Amino acid sequence: MNDGKKADGMHRALCPVETLYVGQRSRAFLSCSLRGAVDVAALSAAFDAVTEANPPLRSRIEQDGAGHVLRVLGEDERPRLVTRTGDEEEAYAAELNRPLPVGGPLSRAVLVSAPDGESHLFLLVVDHTITDGHSSIALHNALWDRYRALVEGEPAAEAAGADLPRWPEPVSRLLPPADDADTAKYLDDRIERTRRHPVELVPYDAVPGEGADGGGHIEVRRLTLDADLTTRLRRTARGSGVSVHALVAATLLATARRRLDGDGSRTLGCLSPVDLRSRLSPPVPASAPVPAVTTHLQTLEVSETSEPLELARAVHARLGDFLSRGDHFHEMRITPEIPRNPALQLATVIATNMGVVPGPRLPSGLRAADVRLVPAREHYFPQAGRSPVMACVVSFEGRLAIEFPHSTACYSPAFMRAFRDDVRAGLLRFATAAEPGDARAATG
Repeated sequence: MNDGKKADGMHRALCPVETLYVGQRSRAFLSCSLRGAVDVAALSAAFDAVTEANPPLRSRIEQDGAGHVLRVLGEDERPRLVTRTGDEEEAYAAELNRPLPVGGPLSRAVLVSAPDGESHLFLLVVDHTITDGHSSIALHNALWDRYRALVEGEPAAEAAGADLPRWPEPVSRLLPPADDADTAKYLDDRIERTRRHPVELVPYDAVPGEGADGGGHIEVRRLTLDADLTTRLRRTARGSGVSVHALVAATLLATARRRLDGDGSRTLGCLSPVDLRSRLSPPVPASAPVPAVTTHLQTLEVSETSEPLELARAVHARLGDFLSRGDHFHEMRITPEIPRNPALQLATVIATNMGVVPGPRLPSGLRAADVRLVPAREHYFPQAGRSPVMACVVSFEGRLAIEFPHSTACYSPAFMRAFRDDVRAGLLRFATAAEPGDARAATG
């Protein structure tokens, strides 16, 4: 894979994998609800420090011949913390629908405070060209680590041996060596499998509105399990010899099948993002702002009578085989072929898997009431009539949450609420299978 030019202090070429995100215009949307007093000057300084240490966050995307580069912005253009007073829910909805404009900074930080100054919503938005779920969470936590150090008077940790912050290496350059013929055969096999097993998608129910964007906006339906139910779900997974991811994926597949007409089996697809950071040698730290994710697509025959636990066992086994064969590296190598062969990533459901991640460590007098991660993008396509259903799965501080972002030009809020509620019911059946009792699940 030819990854283009090396980096200098002011720019770095995007590799072919990163370039795919340029046209997608997708972004990681992190939010943190805060209670207590926030030192705005310290938070602004913390954001400046994080963007200074990570050049991609203070860069723009520019065309460079047939490719693209990241170029550092001037001092008067770089992103700065935006602060304002307002309502938390309204601010969340407004910022979720505000893109990172082409040619502008690839990150944005916003603090919206209630008039009394005791409730706040902090939002960190990062373009997926330079991040994935793990690195966006790590950047968010690093920002609050810096904030805590500033307000508590701790000395700042300095990067050793570097006069200028360094650009992170594209993950596609860090893959183990491979024979071109093996990669070509893998691609041919993948294309043939998508031809033999085309997947069905969940039809849209919304009536498209006026305008090029279909008249819709992004909303999110949310499902959370408390710590006790999350522990029970993990216990069920362990006892069944599968992962929590497999239980979630199976529940999503069963829920999607109920949205399709007709009786009998349907070929459904489940796309699972796979983190490469820990699978590279040496491992890439979560703090490196690069997209370090590939995907695993599997197709399953699902009927209205399919047993969710059996679906989970199939999902778990196939994903395990994919990783043990090393196919995740091949999948990253063929990623540039996706625009020519979009069926390589076409699935009925997309189930992310962030795992259990820590929330921010805050100074005394300030606490995080809630932390969320939602993927969003600029372009939805109501004219397509159907699409995958996205489920972003992450457990902050031991509490599982699933976020269902969608455009109201495609799926109505009522449709996604019902989808969310069906998934919740399926997970509760798993969580309470071994230990019946009061089930407590929250929705939003």
